[in-house]
Amino acid sequence: MKGLIKNADELLEGYSGKEGKLRRDLLVSAEEAIRAVQPEELLRKKLRLKDRTLTVDGVKVELTDFDEVVVLGAGKATHRMCRYLEGLLGDRIKRGIIIVPHGVVSDYASTSVRVRGGGHPVPDKEGHEAAKELVEVARSTGPKSLVLVLISGGGSALMPLPAEPVTLEDKVEVTRALLKSGATIDEVNVVRKHISMVKGGWLARHLSRARTISLILSDVVGDKLETIASGPTSPDPSTYADAISVLKKYGIWDSSPPSVRARLERGMRGEVPETPKPNDEAFLRVSNVIVGGCADACKAAFYKLKRLGYSTTYLTHRLEGEARYVGQTLARFIQDIRCGRAGRPAALVLGGETTVTVKGKGVGGRNQELALSAAIELDGSRGCACLSIGTDGLDGPTDAAGAVTDCWTLDRGRRAGCDARAFLEDNDSYTFLKKVSCLIFTGPTGTNVGDLILLGRIGGS
Repeated sequence: MKGLIKNADELLEGYSGKEGKLRRDLLVSAEEAIRAVQPEELLRKKLRLKDRTLTVDGVKVELTDFDEVVVLGAGKATHRMCRYLEGLLGDRIKRGIIIVPHGVVSDYASTSVRVRGGGHPVPDKEGHEAAKELVEVARSTGPKSLVLVLISGGGSALMPLPAEPVTLEDKVEVTRALLKSGATIDEVNVVRKHISMVKGGWLARHLSRARTISLILSDVVGDKLETIASGPTSPDPSTYADAISVLKKYGIWDSSPPSVRARLERGMRGEVPETPKPNDEAFLRVSNVIVGGCADACKAAFYKLKRLGYSTTYLTHRLEGEARYVGQTLARFIQDIRCGRAGRPAALVLGGETTVTVKGKGVGGRNQELALSAAIELDGSRGCACLSIGTDGLDGPTDAAGAVTDCWTLDRGRRAGCDARAFLEDNDSYTFLKKVSCLIFTGPTGTNVGDLILLGRIGGS
């Protein structure tokens, strides 16, 4: 089996019959879902160019009204989005800058748009310098500039531009603490927006003289504009008080850098301006367009499983919660589902973004932790399997995209002398799943719409 998943043959080794087919079907359905949310496919549905008229999601823009087209952006999928735009608009694009994860820079070259690298999920100095350059370009635009902003998941970390007196090191420290705390991405971004000069609508303020269209690939539950990449061109409904509340909720206010606390407290007192809110003039010439999201991936997986003969239920693309508890609950769901007539297999499709509260010293990601917790629940339950994968191909600070587990996973661990529950308690899902050959490896997929979870049960079980 050759495709997007590089180690598919290894994941199928030792499996045959109905259980082999179940595992294979979950893998190919995940591949189908990720292919369906490639940026080029999604943009093709939203953009049309006829003569000198660009139509964006039904809105017509006359290119002759502008002296230049400028491209700005940041995110894991932004280079693919930019490539599509350059193919569509050609030399109409005069300048721009996009910020992508390190490693992507060498893989993509542009004739008119500068491509710079940055750190993800934790910001770094290179991203900081790139964000400065991006803001300089934004401020240089005027009434005759059409600016296309390309936003995708990861954009928040890739555009670090701390507001005074916050330093990059302080921003990194508080970001790390939030990521380990179990805070949701919405909560993490509330804090990020209030210590930034580019997030939370500030980029729109820098672009306020230009006509701006943001093309947004969503990796956020509910496709909230203010949360995707921390909403650089979207009004921000949150406040400094909300940011302080998040840090206190997770017990990290007192340990946060003094500069972060000072910035937020000054904001509370009205000494520094709030993020731009709805009805702010900064958004008068801004259009935000969602080009795709997790629902698109879920639908593709749903229809693929249906074609493969499964009685399939698409539960939600808004899944949230602690990964280990979500995995446990979903494993119970699939065990309780009755297969169809004549032993027709059953499947569940979900998407979203869970969280992990890090208490141990191990390595893993939310998809791996979900899949391991599901495996613990499925232990000895013949004919059931769970696949959980990040559509970007990277799960947490690991090189795995996710994992596929089943009733045999814990047995393999026992034969290797490994206690799955102990590894889960230490947040060390990666190490356990690697030992039992359950990790999924794709490498960066060029897209990012959140996580996909598939569960299946074969007929007759």
